[in-house]
This record gives sequence, structure tokens and C-alpha cells, in this order.
Amino acid sequence: MALPLPLPAVAAVLAALAALLLVLICMVAHVTARKMPTLHRHEEEKFFINAEGRKESVPSIHDPPTKELSVVVPSYNEEDRLPLMMDEALDYLEKRQKRDPSFTYEVIVVDDGSKDQTTKVAMKYCKKYGSDKVRVLSLVKNRGKGGAVRMGVFSSRGKKILMADADGATKFADIEKVEEGLKNLQPWPNQMAISCGSRAHLEKDSIAKRSYFRTLLMYGFHFLVWFLCVKEIRDTQCGFKLLTREAALRTFSTLHIERWAFDVELLYIAQRLRIPVAEVAVNWTEIEGSKLVPFWSWLQMGRDLLFIRLRYMTGAWQLETRKCN
Repeated sequence: MALPLPLPAVAAVLAALAALLLVLICMVAHVTARKMPTLHRHEEEKFFINAEGRKESVPSIHDPPTKELSVVVPSYNEEDRLPLMMDEALDYLEKRQKRDPSFTYEVIVVDDGSKDQTTKVAMKYCKKYGSDKVRVLSLVKNRGKGGAVRMGVFSSRGKKILMADADGATKFADIEKVEEGLKNLQPWPNQMAISCGSRAHLEKDSIAKRSYFRTLLMYGFHFLVWFLCVKEIRDTQCGFKLLTREAALRTFSTLHIERWAFDVELLYIAQRLRIPVAEVAVNWTEIEGSKLVPFWSWLQMGRDLLFIRLRYMTGAWQLETRKCN
């Protein structure tokens, strides 16, 4: 009869197995990594349709800015929720422009391969306000939220670029809060800085309304973000972020992930590049119709978080800058 292994030997075996598993995961992460997702624009994506129905070439983030602010709104099957967000945003922006005629803006709605009437709904605002203020960029196929935001960012004309979700969950006037957060980071190194809207102050209330399972998933995700990627920002997933043009160009040119976890990689890149980042509390209301499927989306994001860390750590991904053709 075999004698049981002493505890130190068992611990050594387990440690060796854990180390082997980690090496295998690193190898899988490295081998399966795409060096960079394609930044190719389909022919139809090189133009937007103006208010008169004619094609105009999209501008490039590499061009000098001609607006004070660009608002990028990623939209996938948002025909129902988009109007409330656009009404609120454009009402605020128009009033601000009347108070300060030097303030100029554009809103870029990026239809991420929607199967509904998202583009048609957005075009109504283009016709109402003019294509200098509202532009609709329709992607040929779904790229994911991160991919849609990137295409909007690369087509923007603003000195500052705001990411804003199509559901209007964040009160749009809170842009003044993230602007103040950006201002407080000055002087900006190489003109780069990021200000993130945050719902962290609402966490206690949200826990009271969530199931235990969803609360467990939320805490697990937050721990993984902190442990693997971003230490300083409590809420990486709020879709209300303001970037200087230079910070947007640098981070989105390096971005690999195009779906839900892109925010984390964006802030991880900023952390690695020592771009200053502010976190600012904003008013936020949960809006029905989220595309996020709780368990599977969180599982996918957890995998992406692990791969973000491992792929940069093993050199599969580099902090390189690319240009969209």
C-alpha cells in the first residue's frame, strides 16, 4: 500500500502544476494573439451621407482639428433608445453654442452594422441640424463597441473627443464635470489626458437592486480589472469618457480589443504610456435594452482581461501606433 505524500510534497506538486498551467495559458495567449486588428475601411465607410443626400469623404484624426468637441456615439440596433439621447445632447450643445458662439461641435453616430433603422433615425438629426453638426457613419459589418468607437474617433474633427453611449444613461450636461476633470490634469504631457465619467459612487444603490449572482459577477470583474490591468480607476466601464485629440489618437491607434472590454485596454494603454487620467462622478440611470448578456458577456470580458495582461507581458502585443487607411 502506497504511503500518502507529506504535505510539503503535495504543496510542491500543486505549485508545479499551477506554474505549468500558467505557462500553458501564456503560450495560448501569445500564439492566438492577432498582432493588430485591421484598421481597413470598406469603400462605403470612407464616406458619410450629408443632409442633402450626397457623399462626402470622412475627415481623419491625423488632420488638424476644426471643432472644439466631437461626440462619438456607438450604436447597434438603437432605433428606440437613440432619439432620447440625441434630443438631450443636441439640446445641451445648441444652448451652449448660443451662450458661447466660439464653441463648435459635431456629433458622430456610428451605426455598427445595425439590423434595424438606427441609421435612418440618426439621419433625421443630420437633416435637422445639418451635416456639419451631425454625421452618420454606417459600418458595413458589426465590429463591436470598441471598433465602432475607434472608427468614430478616427473620423472626428474635435480638439476634445467624448465617447457617449446611445442609451443616454449618463446625463449629457455632466460633460462639464468631465471637462473640469480634464482641466484639473493640466499641464498635459504631450497634450494627452483622459477624463472618465464614473458610477462608482452609485455602487451601494446598484447592489441593493441587483441579484446576488450579478453582484458577485460585478465584484469579480472589478477585482480582475484591478488585479490584472488598471489600478487607479474604480469604474472602467462607464461609456462617458473625454479625451484630448492627442490622447485619443495614441490610445485608439494601439487598441486591440474591439468589444466590451476595450475600455479596460484603453485605460491600460494610458497607464502604460503615463497619460494622466481623472475619474469624475456623473449622474447615471440604468436604461432598459442593454445588449450586455450578464453571464456570457462577463465571461468573455474576464477572458479578455487575462489576455490583455498576458499578451502585453509576453510581447505578443506592443504599444505601437498605426494609421487607418
